Amino acid sequence: MTYGFDTLAIHAGQEPEARTGAVVPPIFQTSTFAQDAVGEPRLGYEYARSGNPTRDALQECLAALEGGRRGLTFASGLAAEDTLLRTVCRPGDHVVIPDDAYGGTYRLFAKVAERWGLAWTAARISDIDQVRAAVTDKTKVIWVETPTNPLLGIADIAGLAGVAHENDALLVVDNTFASPYLQQPIAHGADIVVHSTTKYIGGHSDVIGGALVVADPGLGDELAYHQNAMGGINGPFDAWLTLRGVKTLGVRMDRHCDNAERVAAYLQRHPKIAQVLYPGLPTHPGHETAAKQMRRFGGMISFRVAGGEAQAVEVCNRTKLFVLAESLGGVESLIEHPGKMTHASAAGSPLEVPSDLVRLSVGIETADDLLADLEQALG
Repeated sequence: MTYGFDTLAIHAGQEPEARTGAVVPPIFQTSTFAQDAVGEPRLGYEYARSGNPTRDALQECLAALEGGRRGLTFASGLAAEDTLLRTVCRPGDHVVIPDDAYGGTYRLFAKVAERWGLAWTAARISDIDQVRAAVTDKTKVIWVETPTNPLLGIADIAGLAGVAHENDALLVVDNTFASPYLQQPIAHGADIVVHSTTKYIGGHSDVIGGALVVADPGLGDELAYHQNAMGGINGPFDAWLTLRGVKTLGVRMDRHCDNAERVAAYLQRHPKIAQVLYPGLPTHPGHETAAKQMRRFGGMISFRVAGGEAQAVEVCNRTKLFVLAESLGGVESLIEHPGKMTHASAAGSPLEVPSDLVRLSVGIETADDLLADLEQALG
């Protein structure tokens, strides 16, 4: 039987516990499991790094939500990314990445993986021809975010899947900004989906985590081997918190989108705002592509202020409801200056972000209160 998204979010991987009937999956807070005999682990569980029922419940749920064949969860989004790269790439290989990727992703490629021998090229992922031109005979992965962090660029997932597969490469899509509720990249041809589950999936700013979901079960087996061998797994309590959050993902995302649409419209009319970056606006260059592959346009907005860096920093410092903090995707609204905060590691690189840029993670508070806070902060 085929179920809807919200039904899967509540039930996939989460059958009542067999012994007690507990409706919510228990936290199996144990490091090891008794075996029935030598070499006969009970239900396949032997050591919690290799497998844990709470983590398995989350992994099954995320695979169902993304329409993938296997899900794997990790201690953070970057732990998921690192495991992925060292599974599918070797020293001497090449990856194409976005020219406005998340600062942590850039740091992983430029400061860690490059020293391991992995080459990379930054390209504007909204331009399929530019991405195609960046591919070499050593390219193993085309890595995209859509929307991108922090400039809200949009990639044509199906188009880039074609470019990747023409060149025997994998298309990896970081789906963190959209969440599986708004976008399912595997349905458009992606091979692997990456998440920082810290963000919308967890949704409450109280747990760090990451995930990979794959279309090919064989690749899933390879990634699972490396997940165990490298050990970057999330603990059972973190998995339980994330699973708790994912149950309300659909209803939260609708409210995030409702509020973000109002905030974007307000900012677009404000005389002190030079540019609003939000794919839900018809003026956004990726609007039509986003409309084809997304249910709605998300809760993330970036904008450039007319007064330059000093005014951008001042706006960040003046808000009261919008909390000045890194991260995103929680129920509370956040504001940050990417150039000095989340993307500071990209300063001086091809991925450096504009100094007059402000990024908002629009939460689920009363929209009128958020607009009033921006009004007083902009002055």
